[in-house]
Amino acid sequence: MVKLAKYLFLAGGFALLAAPPVEAAEPTATETAALGKVDPRPVIESFNQTLLSVMKSADQLGYDGRYNRLEPAIKRTFNVPLMTRIVVGSAWNNWSQAQRDQVTDAFGRFIIATYARRFDGYSGEQIIVDGTRDSGGGTLVMTEITRPSDTPVTLNYLMRDNGSGGPQAVDVFLTGTISELATRRSEFGAVLERDGFNGLIAMLAKKADNQASP
Repeated sequence: MVKLAKYLFLAGGFALLAAPPVEAAEPTATETAALGKVDPRPVIESFNQTLLSVMKSADQLGYDGRYNRLEPAIKRTFNVPLMTRIVVGSAWNNWSQAQRDQVTDAFGRFIIATYARRFDGYSGEQIIVDGTRDSGGGTLVMTEITRPSDTPVTLNYLMRDNGSGGPQAVDVFLTGTISELATRRSEFGAVLERDGFNGLIAMLAKKADNQASP
């Protein structure tokens, strides 16, 4: 089954990216198009379908199969380069492009590995998009995971245009307010201060490898 207590790969309210949701009437898809905006809901709906598919076939796929199935979906759904730059903080400005690419790849691998580990079974869950809300940092897509005989889990995806005309997620808020980006930023900062760039790469590689362990 899905280990929802450890569901998110990324958690702490992340004020750098998003203000609290603004309570307003949800725009329809037609109204969104009329405003010249790209509706972010289909991006999350597609990702949710991939998650459910992986969960339902988790045993047959195994860890490697789940990783391979999730990798393209996560790269489409999340703006991993922006997320990496945010959690790295000011050290990003001092790195070469090759170093930035290396840490982005390592962080992306960690994200995919964590999803592949957490979504390792199915017990009747459903994932439903439950509207959108404007936010100071983008648009929040409200999602609910329903579980038989258990309370639903609310996930809010903070979506931003990626600069190429398409919305991607830049943060996820568990129960509407909890994101691990701030926690990861603190963790990354401590590793960079103590062990430098190579230490951060090694830490991410170890974390990713640990997800594959039984």
